[in-house]
Amino acid sequence: MFEKSSWIRLPRNVLIGHGVLDRAVEAIDDLHLSGRPLIVTSPTPKEIAAGRVIKDFGERGIEPATVIVEEASFDAVQRVIEAARAEEVEYLVGIGGGKAIDIAKMASDDLEMGFVSVPTAASHDGIVSGRGSVPEKDTRHSVAADPPVAVVADTAVLANAPWELTTAGCADIISNYTAVKDWRLANRLQNVEYSEYSAALSEMTAEMLVGNAGSIKRGLEESAWIVTKALVSSGVAMSIAGSSRPASGAEHLFSHQLDRIAPGRALHGHQVGVGSIMIEYLHSGESGRWSNIRDALASIEAPTTADELGMDEEEILEALTHAHEIRDRYTILGNGMNDRAAREAATVTGVI
Repeated sequence: MFEKSSWIRLPRNVLIGHGVLDRAVEAIDDLHLSGRPLIVTSPTPKEIAAGRVIKDFGERGIEPATVIVEEASFDAVQRVIEAARAEEVEYLVGIGGGKAIDIAKMASDDLEMGFVSVPTAASHDGIVSGRGSVPEKDTRHSVAADPPVAVVADTAVLANAPWELTTAGCADIISNYTAVKDWRLANRLQNVEYSEYSAALSEMTAEMLVGNAGSIKRGLEESAWIVTKALVSSGVAMSIAGSSRPASGAEHLFSHQLDRIAPGRALHGHQVGVGSIMIEYLHSGESGRWSNIRDALASIEAPTTADELGMDEEEILEALTHAHEIRDRYTILGNGMNDRAAREAATVTGVI
């Protein structure tokens, strides 16, 4: 008797394109969300995007409550939760980069309220995924939460974001290559639950980025379009899988270990991109596609070496040899690799 079941939560409305920020309130109305919203944003995103959304609400006779977050932390999540209860709001709107969106996402999950994602930078797939990421001391926590009920991504706004944020988003997507390989390996060796459909979607998304890497240029709005569609697809793949497996493998463990060793020195997407070069080498050897990953990253001006990340040789090797300790997730790293093996992977691929 077949008893398998799955509950897939996906955004109901996804608006991507030029000028769609001006349709954010329309997209929210279409969801039949009623009552007063709470806008969660940061100082710069408030100036470039949140102010416009607040004005549009005001023209409809709605005065949103607003919380400005300066940093991503569990204290900030709690502050948003308390503000939502005090202001008696009905749903949350996160406007900004990863910080504001992840905080709003996690707070809305706790409050059991709807959440709308309005990114101002195409820097990570958290704009649509069901996970939030918050640093705490020398580590970073990835927390499950419901995905947004709507995403409004204005490519005119995203194209004006700092270029390194866009390249970080690209690198995050390209790293899906190795994440899916690790997932298949865990399925074969550890019987980890695996979804062919979400894995295929995740791989296709990475292929789209690599195939279009030559078209992704600084200041080009079409580049923001390509990257944002890929980020949405990656987030959907995670929702289908019910986990972050389609987009998070050993390359993410490597990045999280770097966060412990050198917190705040490099962007998450850039770290997983460099990690993906080495992890692909571990999967496939010198004849593998690690050079394709490296070349795609280089073509969009994303880091491919320790120096470009702002790391030294020993920091890269320490992160690689201790990455398996981050969480109980089976990857190509298994129970860890020794210094000699790590040095070979980093040297052959040109990371160090």
